[in-house]
Amino acid sequence: MAEGVSVVLLVLVLVCAVVRPWGWPEAVVAVPAALVAVLTGAIGVPHAWDEVVRLAPVVWFLAAVLVLAQLCADEGLFRACGAWLGRWAAGRPQRLLAGVFGLASVITAVLSLDATVVLLTPVVFATAARAGVRPKAPVYACTHLSNTASTLLPVSNLTNLLAFAASGLSFTRFAGLMAGPWVVAVLAEYVVFRRFFASELGTSTEPRHEEAPRMPVFALATVVATLAGFVVTSAIGVDPAWAATAGTAVLAVRALAGRRTTAGKIAKSVSVPFLAFVLALGIIVKAVVDNGLGTALARVIPDHSGLLALLAIAGLAAVLANLINNLPAVLVLLPLVAATGPGAVLAVLLGVNIGPNLTYAGSLATLLWRRIVHQHDHDVDLGEFTKLGLLTVPASLAAAVVALWGSLQLIGG
Repeated sequence: MAEGVSVVLLVLVLVCAVVRPWGWPEAVVAVPAALVAVLTGAIGVPHAWDEVVRLAPVVWFLAAVLVLAQLCADEGLFRACGAWLGRWAAGRPQRLLAGVFGLASVITAVLSLDATVVLLTPVVFATAARAGVRPKAPVYACTHLSNTASTLLPVSNLTNLLAFAASGLSFTRFAGLMAGPWVVAVLAEYVVFRRFFASELGTSTEPRHEEAPRMPVFALATVVATLAGFVVTSAIGVDPAWAATAGTAVLAVRALAGRRTTAGKIAKSVSVPFLAFVLALGIIVKAVVDNGLGTALARVIPDHSGLLALLAIAGLAAVLANLINNLPAVLVLLPLVAATGPGAVLAVLLGVNIGPNLTYAGSLATLLWRRIVHQHDHDVDLGEFTKLGLLTVPASLAAAVVALWGSLQLIGG
């Protein structure tokens, strides 16, 4: 009975997260579902509390990064990047696509995938319009890179934060091992995009010339200092969330003093409902794992870190991400592979980060991107989206896993 209840609750929460009936936040269904799981005995109170304690530092870090990204947007960092991108592209679609790939990859890695989806996608729409370029290819690149390019740093994705905690790696070793997979995965995506959208990328237009906005140097310097803080705190054994909080506090105080934002807007950017959703989902997934799923998956997961084993682990993670979403997938798989070592943990991460490009429901970022695209009066064709995913995901995932295996041989886990 406990297994049946936990599975039904997980399906209900995921369906509501995808559909969002009546525009409800994900937490409206997830939090009561977690309470039902506890009250029905699908998961005991001590186990539920242990899961909340385990996820609390991750949620804290996520909150700080979300606010940091919004404050950077308020300072005009994304508008300035869009203006630079438009000038560099000069009306040539191929250059615009290359620029979006570079910019989105860096923003995703440094400020998390949410910044790319929520803050960069509208900028790309505006940049394409000013350049007279059809926006489909660069806009599709935003969602693909919000997933694929989120493999580099522990701060790039919520799944990364969870994997970072399970891997036992330092911030710099994590980044060192994932640098190769990050580069080859992005390059594989770019090659496929150039061929898939060849007909749209073959024409040039005369761009509109507009005055470029000022680059917010202070915001940019704060982001760089925050990244340095991540490295330092990790090296001395302090939670990197403190560095994220410090960087956010610096920008927040400056923005409030200059009246470029308000306390209410900062509080809203924390996205408390989403954070509550993450905690509630963690409890429900823990219930599913404890009631049978963990045992079933343990039978098929390799217990070593050879190349074929890493490919199998990443493939399983990608499939599971598309079936139940990438966040539940990583919560399910990490406890099962952690004992095998960092290589297996990072292979799971590649699967749950790159794999979701195959379907709409693969990641919350893709669902959010789809809503933003609709807000700009553009439609997303399911067949086209899936076909593009079928071409990009196998190529980028396989290349990334091979690169991970090579990094493990050179650097060591």
